[in-house]
Amino acid sequence: MTLEPVTLSGRHVELVPLSREHCAALAEAVRDGELWRLWYTAIPSPERMAAEIDRRLGLQAAGSMLPFTVLDGPAGRPVGMTTYMNIDAAGPRVEIGSTWYAARVQRTKLNTEAKLLLLAHAFDRLGCLAVEFRTHFMNHASRRAIERLGARLDGVLRHHQRMQDGTLRDTCVYSITAPEWPTVRSHLTWQLEKPR
Repeated sequence: MTLEPVTLSGRHVELVPLSREHCAALAEAVRDGELWRLWYTAIPSPERMAAEIDRRLGLQAAGSMLPFTVLDGPAGRPVGMTTYMNIDAAGPRVEIGSTWYAARVQRTKLNTEAKLLLLAHAFDRLGCLAVEFRTHFMNHASRRAIERLGARLDGVLRHHQRMQDGTLRDTCVYSITAPEWPTVRSHLTWQLEKPR
């Protein structure tokens, strides 16, 4: 499995390869909700956006991440970032993570469709055995969103990482397996088609 930069397009969202050209728009998007102030996440502040883009592009060059800029609709404005990360080419298996969205698009069809596009590419094009999601134990909004996708909790990695404030993160690990994918696809498609 090789992960090459790709654009994934839907009606509500477009995922394009992350670029340094997106820096100013992403810095503006992260201000919507002041997401970097959430203690249980690692979202860049507007002043750290360029460094975060460089970090993600460095990981892409090393083959361990495929980062995307999230656009609000096809050819829309940048409203966040997401990635394939912790890439296991031998599996193959990927994690969808390091995701954040401007507050105005959270809990909308944009996120549902973004996950549908990423999952479809992972399972249908890359042949993944499973797709993983990880989040801080205390990030209840993220956990609920992952569970709404149809992912199942594999377990909790206790004292998994040290956070920037020095606290220890317990990480909830979720996954969707290839045999579960058809049901998850039907569920996400239904969620996109039903009126809000």
